[in-house]
Parts: sequence; structure tokens; C-alpha cells
Amino acid sequence: MGLLSTLLGIIGFGIGVPFGLLLGFFFFIYSEPKPVKEPIPRPLYELDNSALLDLLPDIPLWVKCPDYERVDWLNKFVTDMWPYLDKAICARIRSMTEPIFAEYIGKFQIEAIEFGNLSLGTLPLEIHGLKVCETNEKELVLEPAVRWAGNPNIVLVLKLLSFRITVQLVDLQIFVAPRITLKPLVPTLPCFGTVTISLLEKPDVDFGMSILGGDIMAIPGLYQFVQKTIKRQVASLYLWPQTLEIQILDAATVAVKKPVGILHVKVVRAQKLLKKDILGTSDPYVKLSLSGERLPAKKTTIKKRNLNPEWNEKFKLIVKDPQSQVLHLQVFDWDKVGTHDRLGMQFIPLKLLTPYETKEFKLDLLKHTNIIDPQDKKQRGIIVVELTYAPFREDSIKLDGPQDGYKRKESGFDRPSESEVFSGAGLLSVTVQGAEDVEGERHNNPYAVVLFRGETKKTKMIKRTRDPLWKEEFQFMLEEPPLNEKIHIEVMSKRTGFIFRSKVCNFLHSRCTILSIMLVS
Repeated sequence: MGLLSTLLGIIGFGIGVPFGLLLGFFFFIYSEPKPVKEPIPRPLYELDNSALLDLLPDIPLWVKCPDYERVDWLNKFVTDMWPYLDKAICARIRSMTEPIFAEYIGKFQIEAIEFGNLSLGTLPLEIHGLKVCETNEKELVLEPAVRWAGNPNIVLVLKLLSFRITVQLVDLQIFVAPRITLKPLVPTLPCFGTVTISLLEKPDVDFGMSILGGDIMAIPGLYQFVQKTIKRQVASLYLWPQTLEIQILDAATVAVKKPVGILHVKVVRAQKLLKKDILGTSDPYVKLSLSGERLPAKKTTIKKRNLNPEWNEKFKLIVKDPQSQVLHLQVFDWDKVGTHDRLGMQFIPLKLLTPYETKEFKLDLLKHTNIIDPQDKKQRGIIVVELTYAPFREDSIKLDGPQDGYKRKESGFDRPSESEVFSGAGLLSVTVQGAEDVEGERHNNPYAVVLFRGETKKTKMIKRTRDPLWKEEFQFMLEEPPLNEKIHIEVMSKRTGFIFRSKVCNFLHSRCTILSIMLVS
């Protein structure tokens, strides 16, 4: 009897093993992925206490944190756009994965890799709160809390040794907190140059992977391994300070050139100017400006009834690109009524100048910039100017510790001579950001006044606010570093419709503004 049972066991094992392998092979080859079902929503009042406690981590951040704003309007926008975003994102995924799949075709007996189905489903992502961060830079920082528990239908088909293997991604959930920075802000639509994206913390990604109808992520240890691998790979690419930068505008459009030197201009005289007045004379003055600048033009004094005026007046202009900028000189005839007549003009490229060397120019005045105009043969007189370009030095004087207020420490280079360091080769840049809780019961039209070394500059007036935001930059040219001097900022308010001023803030020092100081000797 024992022999018979042993024999039957051997026969059953020999038959069962091939039959099991054949049945498994049949399911492996001919199994199809299950269709994704729509979730069934349930109202909160139908849930018990334990279910409600499980939902606490999913409460939006705008409920728990006052720094985050509720953005239902943005979620409504995403919901309406989701069918189109679905197609656009899936098309982008296909284009990005095609070269990756192509690298594995032909290896490990793989004949083809392609998507059987690729759809993000009908459930859009949700933004559970949006935080807007203020900085002192020309940028806008957004920190949204993004969650997506979707119903995607993603099926990957792998052809291996003439067999067709399908892998389905199910129950995908993604929780991520990115930081989106729009910078720099520029006066060209869409008003920012790049979009920079980084992750504030490692993302939470949860999903299942179905093969032969079973979730292989249920294998002990595999789920934790995949989770750690995904977090590690994503963190190595995009976790702050790593960033993903998307260029929106051309680099030449957003490039902001900084001052590199100062142009010293001396308007000496003009000779044989045109007669524009009825009495056979003119009242000339000169306007001078640099190309590429939006600052108001500098003006000389008016010389009444003089066709050969002598000015000998000095001006300083900020230079940002000496290789491309041009000095524009325009001579006008002043009129008490009506527009001023232009007597002539000239222009001088700054690339003709040698740093720290004074060069005199004696130029014939032209009617316009077309110097080869055959019809412009009329003599308009000449103008004489002296130009000196003083670039900022790289080896600036360093400040190190107090000594009578400040201590001057020379750099490793020898101190240049007085002729080498032309006066005015220094610049103080002041940025007035804004103010908060401006006082004043009847006046809420604030503006700021910046006073330094007797020079006054004003911001624009912002009406009907006690928290103005100016973000205006002013520049003061210096003869020497202002080591022991103070800059004064006064906040004023003007009642509209009346000539009236009310001082709403006492004189303040640099505490009321952001100072960016560039001092070079």
C-alpha cells in the first residue's frame, strides 16, 4: 500500500508540474490589463471617526497654515484644461521616452518597447494651497502644494523573444511641494525670463504595478526598495538647491547690464550756430545723453542771444557698455513759447575713448543722423567737447573693521596716482523697496524722498495705500567712498487736489530701504 501511494504521488507530481507551467504560461501570454474604474465619492457625514482621522493628513494647507492661500479658481482652471493637458503631457512623455526605449531594443532579447495605453485619466491634479514669497530680488516665488490621486491608464508593452508582456501602472498618487521662481522680472511679455523649479522636500510617490493581474509591489521588500529608489533619483535631480530651469525669453532680452564706469563730459563751446530768432540770433543750449538709457538727458545752461556760446560745463554719465554705447549731443534754440528748435546734432561712439585719457572732439553739427545725405549741405556750426571715460577698477578699496568709524585697507596693488583715478569713478546704488503701515490720518498717497550729499531723488507716488511698494533704483555718482556719511530717506504723502504736504515719517537711515553699494576707487 505504501509503495502504491508513493508511486501515485510521483505520477501526480510529474503530471501536475507540467500542467501548472502550461497554465501559468497561458495566463502570462494572453492576460489583458484590467480597465481602470472610476472612483466612487462618498460624503464626509457617511464616514466614521477612524476614517475621518485617516483623512486629517489630506486636509489642504490653506486650512492648517495661514501662509497658504486658497486657490479654487486655479483648480477650476486646471479642471477645465485637464483633457487638453492630458494629451499634451502624454505626447511629451512619449517623445521623451522614445530615445530611452530605443537604447534597450536589441539588448537582452528585447524586440520592442511601446505604450499600449497612455492616459492620465479623468481626475486632475489639485493645488491644496499656494504661498507667494516676497524677496528683495526682481523675481516672483510661488510655493504650491500639489496632490494628485488620479486614475491613469498607463500600459507598457514589452516584446521579448516573440512573447508579449504587458505591465500596467495602477493607483498612482503623487504628493509634491515645488518652489517655482519666475525671474528675472522684465518689462517684456510675459514679464519674466525663466521659470526655475525645485523641490522643497522629497516627493511622495505611491503606485502599483500589475503583471498577470497581480500587483508585484505586494512582494515583501520590493515596495520599500522602489519607493527609496524613486525618491533618491528625483531628489538628486530636482531637490533644492538642484533646479530645473525653463527658458522663456531670449537671454539677450533679459540681460540687465550693470554700470562699468563713468563718462566725464565737458561741453566747452559752440561756434557759428544757425540764426533762429527774428533778431538774427539764437538762445542755444546743449542736451546730452547716452544710447540705451532711459534717464533724462543732461542740459547745459541757456546762453541768450549768442551764436558762439562758451559753456565750460561738466557732466557725468553712467556707462554700461563702452563698446556699443554712443554719446548723443543735440544743440537747441530755446524759445519761451512753443517747441525749441534743434540747431544741430552729433554723436560720439565711446569705443573711440581710451580709459583715463581726456580727448577733445571738434565736430560739425548735422541736421540728422544720416551723415551722407546729399541734401544736407548747410553749415550748422561746430561744437567742442572734452570726454574722459573712467572705468570702475576691479581692485577696490576694502573696508575692514572700525577705525574712527571705518578703517581703510588698501588692496594688494599700489595706490594709483591722482591722474589715473579720475574723479567720480564711483557709484552708489540705492533701491527703495517699499514701506509698511505708513502713518497719517488724512493722507494715504505716499512717496519716498532720498537725500544724499545735497542731491534729492523721488519715487513715484502710489495713491490710496498705507503699504506702498516702489522697487525703484536710484544712483548717485561719487567722488570718493562715503565712509562716514549717512543717506536720508523721508516718506511723504501728498493730498491730491491740494498743494499740501504732510510729513508722515521722520528722517530714517538705511533701515527703511535696501542699499546696494558699489564703491571703487
